[in-house]
This record gives sequence, C-alpha cells and structure tokens, in this order.
Amino acid sequence: MQAFTIAVDAMGGDLGPAVTVPAIARALLLYPSLSVRLFVCGDISSDIKSAGLENHPRLTLVSAACTVGMDERPSSALRTKRDSTMGEAIKDVADGQSQACVSAGNTGALMALSRHFLKTLPGIDRPAIVSAMPAVNGKRVYMLDLGANVACDSETLYQFAVMGSAMARTVEGIGSPRVALLNIGEEEVKGNDQVRHAANLLQDAPSINYIGYLEGHDIFTNKADVIVCDGFVGNVTLKTCEGIAQFFLAQLKESFGQSLWGRVLGWLIRPFVRTVYARVNPDQYNGASLVGLRGIVVKSHGNAGIDAFFNAIEQALHSAERHLPDGIESSIGTVLLDKH
Repeated sequence: MQAFTIAVDAMGGDLGPAVTVPAIARALLLYPSLSVRLFVCGDISSDIKSAGLENHPRLTLVSAACTVGMDERPSSALRTKRDSTMGEAIKDVADGQSQACVSAGNTGALMALSRHFLKTLPGIDRPAIVSAMPAVNGKRVYMLDLGANVACDSETLYQFAVMGSAMARTVEGIGSPRVALLNIGEEEVKGNDQVRHAANLLQDAPSINYIGYLEGHDIFTNKADVIVCDGFVGNVTLKTCEGIAQFFLAQLKESFGQSLWGRVLGWLIRPFVRTVYARVNPDQYNGASLVGLRGIVVKSHGNAGIDAFFNAIEQALHSAERHLPDGIESSIGTVLLDKH
C-alpha cells in the first residue's frame, strides 16, 4: 500500500482548527496509508487533544509565521504572506514533502501562492478551479472554472476544456469524456465572442469529445461529463445550486413539521428524504481542485464544517493516488500535438 502525505492549512476558513483538526482525525482513522503535515500558527494543543491526536505517529505539526486573512488581497498575500500557514503548506508540495495541499482559506491568495510556488503546467496560462457536481443516475459532472478567472478569452476556455477532460478521464475513468460549453442557448449563433471562438477551437481538437453548448438547466442531466465556463459564471452557478439545495431541504423540513399528519408523513418517507439529501448535500462535493498546476491543491469552502472539510482531504488523497497533474500534463501534450 503506497503511503501519501497531505499538507493541511490548519488556520484557513471561518472556524480554523475547530474544523480542520477533527476532520484530519477522521481521515487518519479511515486511511492508514495517510500522513498529514499540519501547518499551524499559535497554540492549537487544545484542539489536538480534543481530537485525540496527541503524539499521533502520522501527524506532524509545522509552525508558520502568520496566517492569511479571508479578506486579504491576493497581491498582498503573495508579497507579504509567503511564510503563512497557507504559503508553507503549498511550498511543502513544491518541495516534495507532501503530495497535496488542502486549505479552506482565501481563494485568491491560495491561487496566487499556488502559482508562485508550484508554477503552471506546460501549455497552461491560468489554473482553474474545478469541482464535481451531482447528475442523474448517480453520475457526476465536472465544472470549471468556478471562480479563479472571472474574465476568460477563448484560448483560456479551450485550456479549461482540456484540463476538465483530463480530470474526468483520470478520476472517473471515462475513456472519452463529453465536454460542453455553458451558454445561454444551444444554437451555434448564441453566446458571446469568447464562447463561440472557444467552440471553434474545440471542434478542431480531435482528442477532445466536444458535444456543443449546454444551458443551465442541463447541468444535472448527465448530458456532459465536463462543463466549461468562465469563473464569474461558474461561481454564481455553483453558489446558486448550493443555495437551492439548502432551500429545498429547509422547506421540506418546515412543511413536514407544520401538522400532525405532516410529521407522520415525514416519518414515513424519512428513508427517501435521507437518500435525496445524501445526493444533493453540498458538503459531500466540498473540495475544488486547482487544476493546471505542477502539484495538487484542493480548496475547501471557507464555511465548511467537519464533514465537508473531511471530504476535501479525501479528494486531495484520491487525486494524489491517481497522480492527477501527470494525467493532465499528458492530455495537454496530446492536444498540443493536435494543434500543430
């Protein structure tokens, strides 16, 4: 059994060690091949003790000089916070001490520091944030970019498609992932210039299984394995979908609690509700990969709870097991040969 080490920014997110440390305890218990290098600033001994991790043989605490604020500008973090818990965790991957990094901290700072320490893969101009979303029949669809690049030209969208296809192939084992561009209509004349030009590039790429445009209502239909858009559209879409899921579940709970018959009906269909909740609960999809880098970096939601942060650690481990950057680099090389 191959051993893997994950670097974790203990201080990132809204709750810091109160979430990251218990999530690490769960991961270490579930995965005997996993070791964690936990980057801390200050005394978190009480959190370590509460989680039962004192003197754990597969946990190493590494002290850093400072932390990155959630509202800090990426340029400021890059200039003055390279020795932060976030920066040191990313550097740990660059130095080969760890095979992946997980942080719930400032997204912009995470991207800036990751580009600085890890650099981008050959042929990639900008890394992207990609995450899996649920689709019908128990499938998953990968969507990118989810917020790293709010304005993208056609070449950047094309590169996102290449990286998304490689991720679906590497992680899901799909031989020829179906790739679509998110647009305001399925007709070829719809969309802005960037999207239409990206479509032309993808149509001319024989190694990419490009299927055309998809509209927002098709995201969960399993019509595509990879959906490509710019970071502004992607982030708004992701947050809207998460909000709808939470609203639906809250309304369902409220409706069943308003009367005796409602409570009886709620009790009768509880197994069905639990199944639906397990499928749409945003926590299980927490953990977005920063793809296009020479290393694995996973971004957790800043407000993630223990379950959600554990899922981010698990995703980082699985990406390391599958050597995700190597798979993406290999796909990029194939596509670049196609273009020439």
